[in-house]
Amino acid sequence: MKTNAITASILALTLLLPLTACSNQSDQDNHASSDLTQAAKEVQKQTSPSVIGAQIQKGIAQAKQELLTQDIDVRGVTYNRASKPVHDENDSRPKAVITPQGDFVVAGKTVEATPEQHALLLDYRQQIVGIAEAGMDIGASSADMGVDMARTAIVGALTGKSDKDIEASIKPQTDKIEAAAMQLCKRMPALLASQQKLAAGMPAFQPYATMTQKDVDDCARSKDENGKPGVAVFSN
Repeated sequence: MKTNAITASILALTLLLPLTACSNQSDQDNHASSDLTQAAKEVQKQTSPSVIGAQIQKGIAQAKQELLTQDIDVRGVTYNRASKPVHDENDSRPKAVITPQGDFVVAGKTVEATPEQHALLLDYRQQIVGIAEAGMDIGASSADMGVDMARTAIVGALTGKSDKDIEASIKPQTDKIEAAAMQLCKRMPALLASQQKLAAGMPAFQPYATMTQKDVDDCARSKDENGKPGVAVFSN
């Protein structure tokens, strides 16, 4: 496992320190420098973003395919800043989904729709899918950057950098993650507009039009449970 390899690298370095202390000072300096360099290189190798990123991209591709081919439960579409969807057990609304073909199905029965209503349903569905896909892409990029930040922190610790120096070295990457997440807020007005048009044009959808202007306004001000800004559109 990658984590075990990283741990082994750090452990190997730790075990080498007392052994080095038993040699003369000149040998100590040379060996310590060599072992330190080797341990740092091993950490960089084992935490290669390309290796981890390949697995992430595979999962993202599968999730995107599911978004395109599966029904979207509009009862569970929730605008939320938290990392997890909020499920209301007291929700008495029947399950309602929008199919990939633009059908609106409530409690297992397809609601009759005009071509114009089908177009509105497809637009709203695409707004949800678009935000979800953008969120996945941001998540994948953030994961790669997170691996790189972790590697930077480990190598920094191995090479004697202070916490302040390590924090400063990874700040540009954390800023990128934050900025990328905030970009999703700019897509909220279009989602709200699409929802409102659908609700106005299809009365059967109105009980599921729960997003409000307050959600849009709160987007840039809210934080997730880790104190970082972000947007999530969930479909339970």
